[in-house]
This record gives sequence, C-alpha cells and structure tokens, in this order.
Amino acid sequence: TGGQYDPVTDRWLPITTSGAPLGRRDHTAVWTGTEMIVWGGLYTNDFPPPGTEVYLASGGRYNPSTNTWSAISSAGAPSPRAFHTAVWTGTEMIVWGGYCRGVECGGSWGVSGTGARYDPVTNAWRVMASTGAPSAREQHTVVWTGSEMIVWGGEASLNTGGQYDPVTDRWLPITTSGAPLGRRDHTAVWTGAI
Repeated sequence: TGGQYDPVTDRWLPITTSGAPLGRRDHTAVWTGTEMIVWGGLYTNDFPPPGTEVYLASGGRYNPSTNTWSAISSAGAPSPRAFHTAVWTGTEMIVWGGYCRGVECGGSWGVSGTGARYDPVTNAWRVMASTGAPSAREQHTVVWTGSEMIVWGGEASLNTGGQYDPVTDRWLPITTSGAPLGRRDHTAVWTGAI
C-alpha cells in the first residue's frame, strides 16, 4: 500500500492497490514526470514463521493522475535483486547492482555488477554493457548528471565507482584520489556541476 501526500493541503490520499505489484521492501522507485516506476526488492512472507524472503525481478508503473497501476514487462529484466539503485534518464530507468540471485551472481546469492535499462514507452528492457563497470556492489549510490549515471561506494565500504553513458553504452572509471573513505547505505546528490 502507499499514499500520496499533498504538502499544500497537508493531506494524504490513498493509492489504489488494484493492479499494484506485490508488496516489497529494499526496492527502487523513480519518477518519470508522469509516473512512478517501482522495481525489484524483497517480498517477505511472514506466515508460517519464520517466513520466507523472495527477491523480486518485477515491478509496476503508477500514474497518480488516474490512480492506476500498470505492469512492467519481465522479459530481459535484471535478475531478482534488492539493495540496488535506479535512476531516471529522461527516457529510461537504469537499474544497476544490488544483492541478487542468478547467473550474474555466480548462480546463487551475491552482489551484482550488472544492470539493465527500462523504456516505459516500449515496455522493454535492454541489458547494459558490463565491460569497464565498477566492481559488483550493493547499498551504493547513483546520481544522474543529465548525461551519465555515476555509481559510488557500497558494500563492503567501497570508495570506488564509475560513470555510465547510456548513449554509448560505455563505462569509465572515476578517480579515487581524494575520495572520501569507503561507505555504504549513504546518500549522494547532483548539484548540476558536482
């Protein structure tokens, strides 16, 4: 479940659950300008105890103007994961890294250094290049510069990262000279210049 908060009226409005994706935690959400796209994360079934955690490779698109959900294609989507990151480029959602299960995580559980790009117009996923990508990680940060996604930090207290250009589908390393100490579960912002 969820809600829409209007700061002008200081009021909450309910969000429909009809057509909504499975409840989850440790997922990502991006805003496209008209829709919220939710993807990945963990579903916890608490019954019967002790419960089961299921990593998800699914999501949904929510339109607040119509209070409706629509499904996201799973064809070509990244493997099930949580603790990953996502950014909106203006035309696509990029999902990268995280804790996952699947071939790119050694066939079992582990951190991922892979990702994919989702286009809501075509409802299709495209795999990202992995050559030159930063080492696999979870609980890292990403920012969108207007032309590139910058990845930094993450488990296990990394102080490394990379720049991804979706136009060329290429990764470039970023310097660690003068970088802060490694960290995870942190935040980052893009100011427009740094």
